[in-house]
Parts: sequence; structure tokens; C-alpha cells
Amino acid sequence: MYRVTDVVKHLLLINIVVFIGTIFLMGDPSGLAMNQLVGGQATDFSGWARFQLAMFYPTSEFFRPFQIVTHMFMHASFGHLFFNMFALFMFGPPLEALWGPRRFLFFYFFTGFGAMLLHLFVKFLEMQFFGAPMFEINIPMLGASGAIFGLLLGFGLMFPESKIMLIIPPIPIKAKYFVLIIAGLELFLGLSRMSSGIAHFAHLGGALFGFFLIFYWRKFGSRL
Repeated sequence: MYRVTDVVKHLLLINIVVFIGTIFLMGDPSGLAMNQLVGGQATDFSGWARFQLAMFYPTSEFFRPFQIVTHMFMHASFGHLFFNMFALFMFGPPLEALWGPRRFLFFYFFTGFGAMLLHLFVKFLEMQFFGAPMFEINIPMLGASGAIFGLLLGFGLMFPESKIMLIIPPIPIKAKYFVLIIAGLELFLGLSRMSSGIAHFAHLGGALFGFFLIFYWRKFGSRL
């Protein structure tokens, strides 16, 4: 019987409760309000509704320190939530069983914050050197995807020969190859900017920081 481990169970519950709770208590911002806020035509922070808990660029007037943590538990839509939680359900328990709850939770947040840092750094480079419009500081980042990509990388490194069944096409593939394919696709989409509205470099940041942390643990061990 497949067992959902304790930390994974609590992370699933927190993300689901935050998604449902913020919709009922804070509401979703309207499309018109979001366009005005992004473009600088409106400055009322409350107009962002539940997206006040998302992560804004630090120089944005909508940035608040609590967003550094809260953005990791926010999701834009049910589909966004479902796919992240499904991946957490699939890849989290084997890693928590291997590492233990403390190391697993540290890894989850470390990769989540790493995803945020790389996303913000790339956004800085785009605006300062590659002509991205400055109003992008008002486009928020939200979701657990960075930490989820960290878990995916961790699963690929710790269980490289495990088979993952793809949906399209419906064929099995080894975890180590799946991780390489997904990382390559994210890098391509991030550099080409073909898929707007998705923080591809946040995904890569989660995987990259996960790789660094596992490399550190293998070389120096962990006190957790």
C-alpha cells in the first residue's frame, strides 16, 4: 500500500487549505484590476485580492516581506494546484522516507527559496540588460513549482533507475532521463520566452539548488 508520509501530508493540506481559504476570504482579482495594477495605472494593494500573498519583485510597490514565504503556498488556479500537488504526492514520499522528515522539509524549502532567488536574478538581468519592460516588477510569482522541481531533481538523483510512466506519450522512462528532458525543456522555454506567464527559471532554480544541496550532503554530510 502506497503511504503518504507525514511532511508530504501536511504540505498537501496546507497548500489546499490556503488555495480554498484565500479564494473565500480574499477573492480573486479581476482581469481589469490586474492589468491596471501591472501597468501602474492603479496603486491600491488590496486590488490584488489573494494575490497579495504572491511574490513581487523587491522594488515593486506591491512587495511585502511576508511574500517571501507565502508565495510558495499560493496557486493561480485549480489546475496549477492539482499538478503541483500530484507531483508532491508522487515524488515526495520516497524522498522523505529516505532522508527523514527534517532533511526532507529543509530540502523542500531550500529549493523553493532557491527557485525564487534565480527567478528574481533573471528578472533583474532581463530588465537591466535585455530590454524587458520595467512594469514586469509588478507581475507576481506564485506557486510551489520551484520546490516541486527540486523534488523531481532529487528523485532523479536518488532513484535514477526508477521508471516514470508518461501520460503523453504513455511510455515508461527512467527517472534520470525524465529529469534531463524536463530541465532541457524548461531552459529552452525560459530562454525563448515562448511560454509567457510561467516562471521557467524558477523551476530551473529549484532543480539547480536541489542539485547543489544533494552534492553538499554527499560530500560533507548533513546535521539534520
